[in-house]
Amino acid sequence: MRRSIDINVDAGESYGNWKMGNDQQVFASVTSVNLACGSHASDPVTMSASVEAAVSHGLSIGAHPGYPDLAGFGRRHLAMSGPDLFASVLFQLGALSAFTKLHRTAIRHVKAHGALYLHMMVDPATADAVASAVSSFDASLPIVILAGEGGELMRAAAQRHGLRTLREAFPDRSYLPNGQLTPRSHPDSLVLDPELVAERAVGMALHRTVDAVDGTEVPAEADTLCIHGDNQAAPEIAAAVRRALEQAGVDVGPPTHGT
Repeated sequence: MRRSIDINVDAGESYGNWKMGNDQQVFASVTSVNLACGSHASDPVTMSASVEAAVSHGLSIGAHPGYPDLAGFGRRHLAMSGPDLFASVLFQLGALSAFTKLHRTAIRHVKAHGALYLHMMVDPATADAVASAVSSFDASLPIVILAGEGGELMRAAAQRHGLRTLREAFPDRSYLPNGQLTPRSHPDSLVLDPELVAERAVGMALHRTVDAVDGTEVPAEADTLCIHGDNQAAPEIAAAVRRALEQAGVDVGPPTHGT
């Protein structure tokens, strides 16, 4: 049976005169996109333009809520209460939804950003607040979680709130032996060589594993592979990943289901 997988990118992360990423170039190689919702990045004009660009490329659109931290790009943990985090995530989903309606499309999945994504994988209260907000907004939307054992806590929270999940792996990020992503403070947290990222992506798609920073093999059975749009090599990485997957006989397309 042929393997199929989605390639997603975190995008729409410019803000005012501050520009981030080469979205149009990356969009040509991916099949779904996670668009910032105005808290860790983006603004109303950027959100509208990003949705329009995603539609023009035929991409499945996901919401990418993060901590309300424009100065830190959502990569700093904020000690928010459960009700505050619930309200923040729900607010962000509503903001992006206004622009998907404007461009006659809809949000198809939800993927948290940065520090929020990482914290909801290890903190039950954060996981519950995020899952509750997504379920309250639209319980038919799958929520993206870290593939393997690192995502089990968030999977349980999603199930409690009646949500499906999409398992995600990161060919352009390194992993710890416990299946969690290596913190960005680590000197080897990023993998920036397009051909190496592509090789890792094929391994994830076909063998459902990835080598951790210490050389051990960790499970990475994924429905979707993420390419980070906020680095200079993102267009080359996305193109190399798609080319390598197709050459390996993997069908590439947006996610059609969750678990």
